[in-house]
Amino acid sequence: MLERLFQLQAHGTTVRKELVAGVTTFLTMAYIIVVNPSILSATGMDFGAVFVATCLAAVIGTLIMGLWANYPIAMAPGMGLNAFFSFTVVGSMGYSWEVALGAVFISGVLFFLLSIFKVREWIINSIPLSLRFGISAGIGFFLALIALKNAGIVVDNPATLVALGDVKAQESLLFFGGFLVICALSFRRVTGAVMIGIIAVTVAALALGLIEYKGFFSAPPSLAPTFMQLDIAGAFNIGMISVIFAFLFVDLFDTSGTLIGAAQRGGLLDKDGKLPRLGRALMSDSVATMSGAALGTSTTTSYIESTAGISAGGRTGLTAVVVAGLFLACLLLAPIASIIPAYATAPALLYVAVLMTSGLKLIDWDDITEAAPTVVTALMMPLTFSIAHGIALGFVTYALLKALSGRWSELNLSIVIIAVIFILKFIFLDAA
Repeated sequence: MLERLFQLQAHGTTVRKELVAGVTTFLTMAYIIVVNPSILSATGMDFGAVFVATCLAAVIGTLIMGLWANYPIAMAPGMGLNAFFSFTVVGSMGYSWEVALGAVFISGVLFFLLSIFKVREWIINSIPLSLRFGISAGIGFFLALIALKNAGIVVDNPATLVALGDVKAQESLLFFGGFLVICALSFRRVTGAVMIGIIAVTVAALALGLIEYKGFFSAPPSLAPTFMQLDIAGAFNIGMISVIFAFLFVDLFDTSGTLIGAAQRGGLLDKDGKLPRLGRALMSDSVATMSGAALGTSTTTSYIESTAGISAGGRTGLTAVVVAGLFLACLLLAPIASIIPAYATAPALLYVAVLMTSGLKLIDWDDITEAAPTVVTALMMPLTFSIAHGIALGFVTYALLKALSGRWSELNLSIVIIAVIFILKFIFLDAA
């Protein structure tokens, strides 16, 4: 049965290799089951319900990717977009989390339509690499700011906007220790480095009496507080256009980049360098996002951590099925997940931030028309506390700078259209 479903021999793999690969991938991304509820609960969402929604969204998306697209790619709520959901859409813009979930669902529907009508290639190919790297780095800086804030390292200051917090506090020291542990283990290529760091900080906090042990296993919490609570009608608000656009764009780039990167690592590309069944893989992502929004979590996307399992020998969807099974088993770990403090998950956020900013090394810094929009995009995300604003200002800067520099040939129709839409938004919507 497994041979018929996954064509193991044709992909040069075995059941044992796929099992090992699935466990490896799961260990590298298991941190999301505690980090995502921690971030989304800041909106007032029930921690236990988000914990269940996170696990189930990962299970559904990863199963679809494995059984339908037959790829060893795991899925779960994405880092960066969960922070945008909580701290920008709900925290800064003032929308309810129900409306934010509606926006996530709509972005999933649009992603699905783009995949069906094959518009995705046109969009991806028309966006310059400098802006893509700027978006990734900006999300990284955004996560870094949230991590440092959660750990009490960066605090608000009326005179200087931000200032250094109490770095001698126990929580701050545990945060620094956790971050160093994660980085050191990652350098040594230890599987599950991020999860080990989170657990180490939590155990230390328990030993110091900073948190209280509430048990390890229990029946899963109720999903009722978030299940089908999304407000789709409320998301059809003209002010939500940039939010939906941000959810869609970041998911599109994340998924496409992850699929291509993972496929290259595993030798899954065809003789023409293209990814077979790309449409199925992208539609798996969009269905997972819609399902996740219905369950009660932010955008579900493909995880680059899947390359860890591919490096361990995973080549088919059986790897993904193993990951899905392990996420399903995690539903019994709600008590231990609920006691993990913010300063224990903050090191994971900062570590992910480091990874996301690495693309800046590929920017042509000698070309100011490429470098400037990249820097604007990356810096405006944390400084405005909004991924959407960073993307918008980056596109506008890129289009205007290329035009003023006389390099019209480097502009394509999609960039011009997007830039004009954002300019009109800033003039009419934000002014109002």
